[in-house]
Amino acid sequence: MLMNNYFNAADWLVILVYLGGIILLGVWFGRGQKNTRDYFLGSRNVPWWAIGLSIVAAETSALTIIGVPAMAFGTDMAFLQMIVGYVIARVILAVVMVPYYFKGEIYSPYELFANTFGPSARRMAGGLFLLSETLSAGVRVYVACIPIRLMLGDGALGFLTHDPILGAILLFVVLSLLYTYIGGVKAVIWTDAVQFGLFLAGGIFMLFYVPSFYSGGFGEVIHRAAAGGKLHWLNTAFGLKEPINIWMGILGGTVMVMSSHGAEQLIVQRVLACKNVVDGRKALILSALVIFPLFLIFLLAGAMLWVFYQTHPFQIPLPEPRPNSGIKANDFVFPIFMMTETPHILKGFLIVAILAAAMSSVSSALTALASVSTMDFVRTLRGRAWSEEFYLRFSKLSTVGWAAVLIFVAYESRKVAFVLNAAFSLRGLTSGALLGGLLLAMFWKRGGAFAAVTGMAVSTLIMTGIQVTPQLKAQVFWPWYALIGTTVTVVVALAVGWLQRLRRPGQN
Repeated sequence: MLMNNYFNAADWLVILVYLGGIILLGVWFGRGQKNTRDYFLGSRNVPWWAIGLSIVAAETSALTIIGVPAMAFGTDMAFLQMIVGYVIARVILAVVMVPYYFKGEIYSPYELFANTFGPSARRMAGGLFLLSETLSAGVRVYVACIPIRLMLGDGALGFLTHDPILGAILLFVVLSLLYTYIGGVKAVIWTDAVQFGLFLAGGIFMLFYVPSFYSGGFGEVIHRAAAGGKLHWLNTAFGLKEPINIWMGILGGTVMVMSSHGAEQLIVQRVLACKNVVDGRKALILSALVIFPLFLIFLLAGAMLWVFYQTHPFQIPLPEPRPNSGIKANDFVFPIFMMTETPHILKGFLIVAILAAAMSSVSSALTALASVSTMDFVRTLRGRAWSEEFYLRFSKLSTVGWAAVLIFVAYESRKVAFVLNAAFSLRGLTSGALLGGLLLAMFWKRGGAFAAVTGMAVSTLIMTGIQVTPQLKAQVFWPWYALIGTTVTVVVALAVGWLQRLRRPGQN
């Protein structure tokens, strides 16, 4: 379906200026990389507020910007209950975990595993992250390309290849690679901060623009949304399966974000780039203050779109999603509204907001994957003591290598249902093992590597079993995955450690 006829020259100019400007910005802020400390920690001279905004941008993909309004459009604002846990988790991390990140200079949370359990646990944790992030990031790129293909049109994306989806994947990954390769994490953080402002502005614009179609303005739109049940958000009934309830947010959401922001390199790398503990805490607290209003804005935008389309016909019918695409018909509502109902130039800026979220997601994944593969694997090889120049060169080459892997995974995701279905929840499958292992490394000093690795392995196997067993998967919704996995990891590790001590009488 070609939709680029809805653009004019001004819209294309806005998009092209953004793409060129964000690359130049990343190159400018990331210039002068001399070693891996510069490349992966940003020389620890980036302001905490930029890192805080970058944290939010890193966890907000294009699919989030498109899919969150679709949730409110199709159902209600119940997803806000998950954001309660998102906020709680950041406060806990700021108070409890951040001090551990600054006991010496570390490049990933998996170095804490090595300090307590040795290199085997470190490699186990790093390997789980590389696997889950590669698949989930690749799928995020692919799914984001579906509505963006709809917006930009086959002609605009097929100029490099006959397949527009491949063109979209190449666009996002290659453009993000350009400034990530040159500037490392500092370039990613600064471009993330700018991109956060862009998609936040896009959401705020919707809150003002949709009410302009009604004589009663904002109040009338909110009244109609409330009458249609779109503003309902609280469900106090406890349950392990859908729909979302407040307990999923407070318990499941809190543990899930403690893992994603405390044990997964994608976010932790940003905290490690802070100057000290105080700045690390400030960055996390800022992200806590920002995340709730951000999701509230996009949920309200979705509710307003529901009101709008009760009285206005779709100028373009909601398309039928491709089989196994991982995207639903309602996910096209926001893009269609932008293409058909907003004036030129503003239309270009709204498309840029989605492009910003997509590129932020890609660049964040690239620098996280490169840092773990370099610092947690290559640099720990025994008998090797290469120069800083070698490690920096390898870091940049690994960034290119991971970009190629993401392109491959994203493109293959279009036809392999298992990869799509599993990868959407894969972070939940490994997040419990990572968080549980990290908690053991921090607080279980007498534990052994075998016990910790066994706990993480059993957790991953059990969570995989839940995901691939239809009967179990239907009974356990994804917000609970991290909590279940963390509990299994800790309980199994403690049990194995206890059995080991029984076999060695006289040892504590």
